[in-house]
Amino acid sequence: MDHQSVKGLQQFKNLVGTKYLLYNSLFTSLPFHRIEKTGILLSLLSNNCEEGYRKKQSPKEIIEDFFSKHTTYIQPQEQLDLLFRFIQYIERQVVLFDALEDASFRDVNDFSGVGTLKHLESEVLQNNKQEELKEKLHHFAIRLVLTAHPTQFYPGAVLGIINDLSNALADNNTVQINMYLQQLGKTPFFKKQKPTPYDEAMNLIWYLENVFYPAAGRIISFLKNQFPDAVNDDKPIINMGFWPGGDRDGNPFVNAATTLKVADALRGGIIKSYYMEIRRIKRRLTFEGVDVILNDLERDLYNNIFIPGQRTPISKQGILESLNKIREIIVYKHNNLFLHLIDNLINKVNIFGLHFASLDVRQESSIHNKVLELVAETTDALPSDYASLSATEKSALLTGISSPINELKTDNAVFADTIDSIKAIKTIQDFNGEAGCNRYIISQCNSALNVLEVYGLFLLCGWQKENMTVDIVPLFETIDDLKNANEVMLTLYSDPAYAAHLAKRGNRQTIMLGFSDGTKDGGYLMANWSIYKAKEELTAISRQYNVEVIFFDGRGGPPSRGGGKTHKFYASMGQNISNREIQLTVQGQTVSSNFGIIDAAQYNIEQLLHAGITNDLFNNRRITLEEADETLLQQLADASHAKYVSLKSHPYFTDYLSQVSPLKFYSETNIGSRPAKRSNDNRLSLKDLRAIPYVGAWAQMKQNVTGYFGVGTALKQIEENGRFEETKSYTDPLFILKPCSIIVRWQ
Repeated sequence: MDHQSVKGLQQFKNLVGTKYLLYNSLFTSLPFHRIEKTGILLSLLSNNCEEGYRKKQSPKEIIEDFFSKHTTYIQPQEQLDLLFRFIQYIERQVVLFDALEDASFRDVNDFSGVGTLKHLESEVLQNNKQEELKEKLHHFAIRLVLTAHPTQFYPGAVLGIINDLSNALADNNTVQINMYLQQLGKTPFFKKQKPTPYDEAMNLIWYLENVFYPAAGRIISFLKNQFPDAVNDDKPIINMGFWPGGDRDGNPFVNAATTLKVADALRGGIIKSYYMEIRRIKRRLTFEGVDVILNDLERDLYNNIFIPGQRTPISKQGILESLNKIREIIVYKHNNLFLHLIDNLINKVNIFGLHFASLDVRQESSIHNKVLELVAETTDALPSDYASLSATEKSALLTGISSPINELKTDNAVFADTIDSIKAIKTIQDFNGEAGCNRYIISQCNSALNVLEVYGLFLLCGWQKENMTVDIVPLFETIDDLKNANEVMLTLYSDPAYAAHLAKRGNRQTIMLGFSDGTKDGGYLMANWSIYKAKEELTAISRQYNVEVIFFDGRGGPPSRGGGKTHKFYASMGQNISNREIQLTVQGQTVSSNFGIIDAAQYNIEQLLHAGITNDLFNNRRITLEEADETLLQQLADASHAKYVSLKSHPYFTDYLSQVSPLKFYSETNIGSRPAKRSNDNRLSLKDLRAIPYVGAWAQMKQNVTGYFGVGTALKQIEENGRFEETKSYTDPLFILKPCSIIVRWQ
């Protein structure tokens, strides 16, 4: 362990571990029934569990032994009540620990260390890479797409307490700490009702307003101060994406009305943020010539958010014009006094515009096909025999549509919403700007026709070919889809109509890759290896057609859902994989754990920026893997995949999962609006089952099937072939693929 790691660990022990022991004593005063005894009994239970484990007792025997030794509780209801109080107690201890981690984040993590922008600055200056950095930043960006996947067990009220508690802990304000812990004791952790998609959106908009807004401003201000000519205001290097309210794949509670409502909330959120900052700036910028412009801008912002139903003609460009006028007056008349305040706001307006975060619309591919068949049956827009045509014939018809349909008569809410959602995108762009909603993602995309079906639907909904300001994004998830992705994109790049559409979109194609569903489908090694190979092949074919491919990674939190050390993953990408942008989902609990406070968000965003930038500036390795390396990895992936599929194909596999695991209870937890599976069929189908409840069910049983099953078999086969020492060399910290989470760590 290096010196910095040792220092960070010691800081963590001092600022988190030791403080936890001190403040944990306050739990004895929490407003629970018999709380003092609960804390004492919990400690006794912990000791009993350790002793019972050493004696090889079963969990049932350990619990029964505990009640007989340390309590007088005989009735099952009394025993259950105590166990429930233990859970309540532990939940709040976890909150305290989380808050302590947040409070000490800046002290534990080195904001000038490896992976930070301060470190990047020293690397660039030391190697005279200023021009290369400028060139890189003019086309590089990261996009963090916030999703409301059901892994966030803290309700919004508890997240708010964590935020306030961490601030009090940072100030060592014991009075406030005690008050917040008291509040925590009276705040329920269980939700009686499922959140609506709009509820989920509002929870994440809180993070946009209170965390990402100030963190992004800090980062851009630093880059502009250190490298004034490197940042291109017309192409922000930090972008935010948003799924709640737009992701309708398997979620019947999302419709076009929800999408429009969420887009309006995003617009209101960013205007409110600008308004509040203008109010703060006015206290400093009291100069002649500045005050009038600020007052006018403040009034325009106020009218757009506080007067119901009123939207005055305000635009991103209009806000920037006012701010730049103020900037000019400060520079030429007031000696640059408080110039940093106005520059910081200009940076934020360039990033967030009037949209705050780009709202993605997502739907599953089979829905589009069914809608088009309905169009053929009920209108003259498509021939009545459309369903029986070949894929080539369908593609020609869809790309040749010249007149829209007025309406689609159907009693199917999903089919009607598919049309309405495409029309809603235009409405959102009118009010929030093009960046407000300009991507349509196709889940379970397995053919070029799936993409052209969406293209045709946009034409049917009144969009013009020459002005279709939307990117169509195929999502490849299963192992087979990842293997066929290259062929799909080759067909699309060769299609004249789609090629013309790409040309109007700057010859940029975004492709999403599903880590979570890939791991569910093929297991840990095969999923990661298939995604790596797909990226390599898609990069090559895109370059052949002069298309700039952007990869959007649907990564989860734990490795079993494609998570892990994200910045190391991107730092490991070689020259053979497109690295123009880093785009990834930030899901559920990961939002609060990695981006829950401004310092954490700034640090983790900097790590991503550093990874993407240095991968180009300081990575001279043209070939990521030699042929022998690829062969070995393919053998490992194949062996692992075969073992994983053999388990998944067992006739009792789904029965075991549904009967023994807590899978069936996921839908009852009220932590997310989306159902645990896509269909309403009572029979469990792995295809319909969502990756999160699938992975979570195994994790709850401490059987991390998607995270490891098959990996040991693969390593065992390599050992039997006498290549184990060769495989172990892949765990060397310098080996390029270790950060990719392709090779399991066993050291």
